[in-house]
Amino acid sequence: MTAERDEVPDSTALRVALWRAMHVQVDAPPHVLRDDIGLRLADPDERWRHRPDMDPETTSGFRAAIVARARFLDDLVLDRAARGVTQYVVLGAGLDTFAQRHPEQAGLRVFEVDQPGPQAWKRRRLIELGFGVPGRLRLVPADFETSGQWWERLCAAGFDPGLPAVVSSTGVAPYLTKKATAETLRVLAGLAPGSTFVMSFLLPIELVDAADRPGLLAAEQGARAAGTPFIGFSTPAEMLELARRAGFADVRHVPGTELADRYFAGRADGLRPSTGEDLLLVTT
Repeated sequence: MTAERDEVPDSTALRVALWRAMHVQVDAPPHVLRDDIGLRLADPDERWRHRPDMDPETTSGFRAAIVARARFLDDLVLDRAARGVTQYVVLGAGLDTFAQRHPEQAGLRVFEVDQPGPQAWKRRRLIELGFGVPGRLRLVPADFETSGQWWERLCAAGFDPGLPAVVSSTGVAPYLTKKATAETLRVLAGLAPGSTFVMSFLLPIELVDAADRPGLLAAEQGARAAGTPFIGFSTPAEMLELARRAGFADVRHVPGTELADRYFAGRADGLRPSTGEDLLLVTT
């Protein structure tokens, strides 16, 4: 694969950014999250909303799930920042836009860890759009499957392991081996007291609502066709056990249905996140 081809975001990262933008464009208020910066970064052609994976009706549940996940993280990080946490690490950042959407958080350093090629592309796009890469935003290139590499590079970029932090890893676990996920948890169990880690994970198909199974199977087939197959599915019990074995004592499972009830209850349009992805929430 050429370097030029490497320096683009993967299809999943693009899709997530476009779904976040579509929420405001096609869903009725109140909007759970407002984010058009990812769309500006992606800069798709003018027919992007005609893509099959952007169909407003058939993909509404997935779109809502992505929006709910992003809003949960926003709320969590802003809450911890208000309590004095000054470091936020985004593992597998993709087209994450927290740093651009919250310029008021000047005291919060944001570390985005991602594959070198896609991250180089994102750096260029941030500069082209006028956002730049300010000192509070650190872009850290690393390979998660290479043991210890991302942690070493994170610390070299200025992350202080002696201070509390919020660390998120969403949409990453499905592409990692269980060994790599366990290693990530082991490293993060050594975070300073008062730190929080959030990881999303895909449920086995038998734990997904029947109505959502065809969509999950289609997403799995699409990921395989794109050369990035899903290889990590976990039950909530398995994820909790992995976290405990890694050394975390305070571990919690946050079902996707909990986010649906929190952010989408009482909507007149009936918009509600699909099932299939839950969260692991752990603290030190």
